[in-house]
Amino acid sequence: MSSIEDDRLSGTARDEDSASACAIRAKRNQILAGAGTVFLASGYEGASMSQIAREAGVSKGTLYNHFDGKASLFSAFFEEQSRTKLDMLFAAVNDDGLDFRTGLIQLATAVVKVLLSPASMSLYRIIVAEASQFPNLADTFWRYGFARTLDSLSTWLARKAAEGVVVIDDPALTAEQFMMMCQTRIVQRRRLMLPVEDDAASIQKLAVFTADSFLKIYGTEHQ
Repeated sequence: MSSIEDDRLSGTARDEDSASACAIRAKRNQILAGAGTVFLASGYEGASMSQIAREAGVSKGTLYNHFDGKASLFSAFFEEQSRTKLDMLFAAVNDDGLDFRTGLIQLATAVVKVLLSPASMSLYRIIVAEASQFPNLADTFWRYGFARTLDSLSTWLARKAAEGVVVIDDPALTAEQFMMMCQTRIVQRRRLMLPVEDDAASIQKLAVFTADSFLKIYGTEHQ
C-alpha cells in the first residue's frame, strides 16, 4: 500500500472518529436536556430514569449507556448548568478595561440575575428539600456550583489585592462574603416566594449597594 493510500485511510479513520465523537456529544446533550426538564418539573426524588428517557426521546438502554444512574445524570446536568452560568458571571471581571467598582457592580448584577433564573430557583429548592434524603445533591451543588464560583471569585480578589486595589487577607472567605451579600433582599425573598421588586432597576440598585458596601470594608481608601 502506498503512503498516499495510507494517508487517505488514516484521514478517513480520523473523520469517522470525529463524527462518532460528535454523535456521542449530541446524544449526551439530548439526554441532559430531557433530564433537565424532568428534574425541574418533578424534583430529584420524583424523577425516574424512565421519565427522563421518554422526555429525551431515547431508550433506557441508551440512557444507561451514557449515565449509570440518576445521581450521575443529575450531577452532569447540574455541572453543565453551572458551567454555562459561570461563563456569564465572570465575563465582567475578566475584562481588565473595567475599574474595580464597575466590575463589582457588573458581577453583583450577574450573580443576582443568575440566582433569580427559574432554573436556579428550582434547583435550589430541590437541593434544600431533598438533601437530607439524598446527601449527594448537596455535594453536587457545592462542588459544581458554589465552590467553583468561589474559586474564580477568590482568584480575582487575590489578584486585585496584589495590585493594591483592595486590602484582603483571606480571599476565599471574602469571596463567600460577597456572594452572600448578593443574595440579600431580592434573592432570599424570591426563594421563599415572598413579594419583592426584582425588576432591572431594583437589581441595579442592589448591585451598586453591594459593591459600595464591599469597598467600604476592603477598599484601600477606607483602611
